[in-house]
Amino acid sequence: MTGFPKAIGAPATRALNNAGYTELSQLAGVPRAELAKLHGMGPKALGLLAAALAEQGQSFG
Repeated sequence: MTGFPKAIGAPATRALNNAGYTELSQLAGVPRAELAKLHGMGPKALGLLAAALAEQGQSFG
């Protein structure tokens, strides 16, 4: 899977892109708390990203 799940929404996608993340796999090992600090990143988006990572056998740090 490339990019991010569309269900996370545009604000969360922009927040990730602005922080330099362009692929879901780049989030593996990144602390959830670090991502939560990004403007536009909410609990719903974090949950969807965690689920998408889990599908690939990965997780946040």
